Amino acid sequence: MPLRAITKPAGTLVGMKGLWTPAWLARHLLALVLTAGCLGLGWWQFSRAAGGNSLSWGYMFEWPVFAGFVVFIWIREIQLYRRRDDPAAEPAEEPVAEPVRDLSAPISLGRPVRVAVQPATAAETDPELDAYNDYLAWLAEHPGARPADYRTAKK
Repeated sequence: MPLRAITKPAGTLVGMKGLWTPAWLARHLLALVLTAGCLGLGWWQFSRAAGGNSLSWGYMFEWPVFAGFVVFIWIREIQLYRRRDDPAAEPAEEPVAEPVRDLSAPISLGRPVRVAVQPATAAETDPELDAYNDYLAWLAEHPGARPADYRTAKK
């Protein structure tokens, strides 16, 4: 009888060994509770819709979709965990080729260059802006004042 390579049998719990830790058991339980809860809420909305609440018809279809989403995420997380633990499934890393540098191009370090920015200077003053700033300063000095008080105080 020829010797065969020892492999994990498909469809057995051997490949799921890491999914029986306390953290994963909590995740499985959470997924089951959320799925059952969403389906139960869908059934509850169906009973309300059958009783005459027309808005519940939409919710009746929405809750099973939420349950399906929970099952989708649950299965996806299991697959990602199993794929992470299976080194044969990962492709071998290919060496990254060094980019070819053009000798005539300037040398850059790949960092952004900081450029000094000159602050903008006002060429001339704006009388309306000065009056407005004056008004704001007066309001800050007189917190309980009204706009009409400013007009009488300036005269």
